Amino acid sequence: MQNLVTSMAKPILSNAITTINLCRQASIPVFFIRHCHKSPADYGMLGEWWNNRVVSDGTVESELIPDIERLSKPDEVVEKNTYSAFENTRLQELLAERGVEEVIITGVMTNMCCETTARAAFVKGYRVFFSTDATATADPELHEATLKNMANGFAYLVDCERLQQGLSGNGMK
Repeated sequence: MQNLVTSMAKPILSNAITTINLCRQASIPVFFIRHCHKSPADYGMLGEWWNNRVVSDGTVESELIPDIERLSKPDEVVEKNTYSAFENTRLQELLAERGVEEVIITGVMTNMCCETTARAAFVKGYRVFFSTDATATADPELHEATLKNMANGFAYLVDCERLQQGLSGNGMK
């Protein structure tokens, strides 16, 4: 969650922080994905779609929201330049190094980066848990549509309460 999307992130910020803390307490690795572009050469289709108005590295908008940045360590931040956190990043390598077989998706935007990353994780063989209360987007209908898509073939839907129950040994599936 970056400064660019603070208005979307504010309503779910406490749930995102709760999810991070639950994962840390359970010794689950946490990674923070930061979308940024180094130059027009890496805009890809996003440049066309967004009329070259993309988040540039080194700007305030590209930085993690302060409440999230305080929780991150430099080696946990993965930079990406498209919707998927797996595309042209080191995320899959980091997950493999840690023996991760399941991922929990939180953040913004539900229907863009979160959904694309969840689908990519599923295709790569990860069991995907998709947060219903620690993801957000500008349009509630798009949020709900993504949750329906995820629940119908890609991910198990969880909220903070269910995540806490699952991590305490009561199962999440």
